Amino acid sequence: MASMADTVTRTARAVHGGRRTGTRHPLVAAAMVLPLAALLAYAFGGVDAVVTQASSVAGLMGR
Repeated sequence: MASMADTVTRTARAVHGGRRTGTRHPLVAAAMVLPLAALLAYAFGGVDAVVTQASSVAGLMGR
């Protein structure tokens, strides 16, 4: 007899046309997001904000 997890997996694959469902590896997700995030940060001046905040945190930590 099939377990509930097997049934759910088969149902999900049938609904999604046989494609594998689930989560991506965190490194794959980061590799997809980081280039766009860097571009947006550069385009909107976010780099300066990050540097300012990092220096503030470093000052609070006594470094």
